[in-house]
Amino acid sequence: MFTGLVEGTGTLLRIDRRGPDARMALRADFDPEGFTLGESIAVDGACLTVVSFEGRTFSVDVSAETLSRTTLGSKSPGARFNLERALRLGDRLGGHLVTGHIDGLGTLQDRAMEGRSWKLTFAIPPELSRYVVPKGSIAINGVSLTVNTCEPGRFYVNVIPHTADVTTIGQLKIGEEVNIETDIIGKYVERLLKGYDAQDKADSPSPGIDTAFLVEHGFL
Repeated sequence: MFTGLVEGTGTLLRIDRRGPDARMALRADFDPEGFTLGESIAVDGACLTVVSFEGRTFSVDVSAETLSRTTLGSKSPGARFNLERALRLGDRLGGHLVTGHIDGLGTLQDRAMEGRSWKLTFAIPPELSRYVVPKGSIAINGVSLTVNTCEPGRFYVNVIPHTADVTTIGQLKIGEEVNIETDIIGKYVERLLKGYDAQDKADSPSPGIDTAFLVEHGFL
């Protein structure tokens, strides 16, 4: 679990293809104060596992699934990433709860200065739009941001100078793809309200939560 508060950036040193999978070697541009073998680390928002390390350099294995669903599969040596180590119990939760499981890709459509901040416009697939709400949280390349406004297939965020300086968000170019993770709460609420599908009902006597359930128990 992560917070979306990026600790620093890192640079891709090499990527070794291993059939449909890959192993990536990266170097942190900051002092990570020592890695732990097997720990989780968010690389541009994607949760990966440290399989080896030496100083600031570490390696992660990337599955075919992750390569196909994130921007990691299109990166080459020299690419820079946002890095965040996993949240520890007792840490301040300054951003929002981020799982590191990417929902899909978005595309930067526009960027413009608004005061001292950048106003960024992102296009996203229709199936992700329903999880994006005004003033809700969203993770873009692992960075926790607040949605200003949204509409079907598009949303807007403001990036303050500090965030633009310490993450790769400030260097995004028009047309560049980004990793998107929507707020986990919305996805679970939707699943509960939809109830179980026909197969679920056949496998379980529980009807799930639907409109009839809410009316029966006084919620509607």
